[in-house]
Amino acid sequence: MCPLRRALACAAVLFFAVACGGDDAPSGEVAGTTVAPGEDTGAAVSTTTTLASTTSSPTTTAVPVVAEHVFPLQPASVCDYSDGHHDYPANDIFCPIGTEVVAVTDGVVDFVSRTDEWDPAVDDPALRGGLSVAIVGDDGVRYYGSHLSAVDPGVRVGDRVIAGQRLGLSGDSGNAAGIDPHLHFGISRPTTPEDWMVRRGEVNPYPYLQAWERGENLTPLLP
Repeated sequence: MCPLRRALACAAVLFFAVACGGDDAPSGEVAGTTVAPGEDTGAAVSTTTTLASTTSSPTTTAVPVVAEHVFPLQPASVCDYSDGHHDYPANDIFCPIGTEVVAVTDGVVDFVSRTDEWDPAVDDPALRGGLSVAIVGDDGVRYYGSHLSAVDPGVRVGDRVIAGQRLGLSGDSGNAAGIDPHLHFGISRPTTPEDWMVRRGEVNPYPYLQAWERGENLTPLLP
C-alpha cells in the first residue's frame, strides 16, 4: 500500500474510534471528554458523581457518674440525731439496738472491728468504737460507723459494697456501753485504717445526713 493510502486508512480508523467512543476509560467514566448539553456522542454515557458523606461518625459524650448516697441506718424513721458533737466533727445517731447499718454509697470496705476490746479502766481512744466498720466510697470519701452490736459475716476488708447494703446492726459496744445506744457516724478523707483520729470524723455529717434522709443525693466536701 502506498504511503498516502496508508495515511488515509489510519486517519479513517482514528476518526471511527473517536466517533464511537473509546473503551480505554474506566467503566462508568468519560476520560478526557466534555459533553455539551444536548450533544449526542453516539454512545450512552454515564457519569459518576462522588457525593460527600453526610453521615458523621457518632460522637460519645462522657456522662458523669453520680454516686448514690443513702442514710446510714435503715429505716431512718427510727433514728434521732442533732447537729454537733462534743470535741470533733461527727454525729451520734440514736436508734434502737439492732437497726440496720448500711453502706452510705458504693465503695470498698476499709476497716472492720468484730470484737469489743474497749476497757473503761484503760480507755484506749483507738478502741472506743467497739464493733465498727468503715468504707471508702467511690466518691473518695471515708464513712465510719461504730458501736455496732454485730458486723455482718460477709463484710470483709477489701470487699466491694453497694449503697444500701447491710454492713451490720447498731448497738452500744465500745464506750457507748451504759448510755443510749447509737451509731457514731464519721466522715473523713481516706487514710490508713489505723488512723483512728481521722477515721472518727473530720467533716460535719449533719447537713449530709439531713439530705440523705430526705432522699437527696449529696456528696460530702472534704477539707
